[in-house]
Amino acid sequence: MNFSHRFLLPLLFACVAGFALPALSQPAPLFVLNSLDASVSVIDPGTWKETKRLATGKQPHHLYLAPDEKSLIVANALSDSLTFIDPKTAQIQRELRGIIDPYHLRFSPDMKWFVTAANRLNHIDIYRWDGTDITLVKRVPTGKTPSHLWIDSKSATVYSTMQDSDELVAIDLASQTVKWRTATGSTPADVYGTADDKYMLVGLTGSDGVEVYDVSGKQPQRSRIIKTGAGAHAFRALGDGRHVLVSNRVANTISKIDLQTFAVVDVFPAPGGPDCMDVSRDGKLIYVTSRWSRKLTVIDIASRAVVKQVNVGKSPHGVWTLDHAPRQ
Repeated sequence: MNFSHRFLLPLLFACVAGFALPALSQPAPLFVLNSLDASVSVIDPGTWKETKRLATGKQPHHLYLAPDEKSLIVANALSDSLTFIDPKTAQIQRELRGIIDPYHLRFSPDMKWFVTAANRLNHIDIYRWDGTDITLVKRVPTGKTPSHLWIDSKSATVYSTMQDSDELVAIDLASQTVKWRTATGSTPADVYGTADDKYMLVGLTGSDGVEVYDVSGKQPQRSRIIKTGAGAHAFRALGDGRHVLVSNRVANTISKIDLQTFAVVDVFPAPGGPDCMDVSRDGKLIYVTSRWSRKLTVIDIASRAVVKQVNVGKSPHGVWTLDHAPRQ
């Protein structure tokens, strides 16, 4: 049970008992990173309007919530910086410089490690996190163009795809050394791990599917390929503990994969080059950035229909909201 659910139950019991409750707060805003505008679009999910646009460093591509959940961290790859934003008020809190080429970023589940992938400089940086600041521990040379990161549930191993050398690389966090590397299909992008840490899914943007690797042994074994659609790219858990979504950037679709059978069980339309996704807390909506059409697209899961598109900046990439479905 997460933090919000632990506090929701007492409120529900109070309602049944007849106690007065405070008015519900406004829904949290959605944040869309405009990679070629060096900005973040802030969207009100009640009106579906862009309420403000925040300036960031150059080429903000991905974002991640800080462990204390008080800051949304935007990684500005070309400005070598991180922008901290309040996830509730959408106010900029601070900027941290000297973080070299942070294309992708992730905290370990134990909240001790902060890892970034330097997409243009071919290395992965491993930092220690003390609750407020980060300290570089090791810069690990990798293959060509490290893209996306995943860290296992034990906070022991970080996995990264190598976009231009077509590899999946595993790095031991304790020793900050490469454990193994394996060849993948064309242009691997996002990587997603199953809850039991046994399998890694890799989206092949240069192809039309998702590779599944068994990483439970000393060396990885490719177990299968799931055909999804041209330009398979980014993952997002649906939040039900069983399914994951993958955006197919060229096919303009989103595929729903059953993690028990590794089969595609549903497909949603997603025009304009779908990229990163988030899912509403109630599990009813998919928010996806339409990379080529400068929009945030909202998809109703039950009807499989696009219900809203919101104009944003150039080359929208990451999307996130505090009111999201569970990440697994």
